[in-house]
Amino acid sequence: MNKHNNEAGRTTILDHMHLKCKCHGLSGSCEVKTCWWAQPDFRAIGDFLKDKYDSASEMVVEKHRESRGWVETLRAKYSLFKPPTERDLVYYENSPNFCEPNPETGSFGTRDRTCNVTSHGIDGCDLLCCGRGHNTRTEKRKEKCHCIFHWCCYVSCQECIRIYDVHTCK
Repeated sequence: MNKHNNEAGRTTILDHMHLKCKCHGLSGSCEVKTCWWAQPDFRAIGDFLKDKYDSASEMVVEKHRESRGWVETLRAKYSLFKPPTERDLVYYENSPNFCEPNPETGSFGTRDRTCNVTSHGIDGCDLLCCGRGHNTRTEKRKEKCHCIFHWCCYVSCQECIRIYDVHTCK
């Protein structure tokens, strides 16, 4: 399976290679043109492979005997779907659920984790809290403020109390 997915990743990079050229000559004239194959943008490849990951094919491992001994092969779990190509990603175990605590994987889950209510990224409450929602509490923190540099050589600060909203997963 790893061999298959590694090859799919390499093929994806090769499929997205593009030709880059540079001109050489006096004041930008293109007397000599040098061209080379350039790797695709890392983010573009990452996004493409993430889409492939989201549509990966579930496989089962089959063992059968051949002249050289037992051989393991991968077969699509559901024959209703078309078999994966060499460009598709495959898996045979579901990913662990990191939303709930799981001592086997060492995951503590996301309950009581601090989240960012304004973010749509992985630290955002919508994603991090796994659809369970979040609690909001007000927290007072003592912080240094109104700091002044005195010649020479120290800084004096006042202590202020600032109020923050803290969001944690339910």
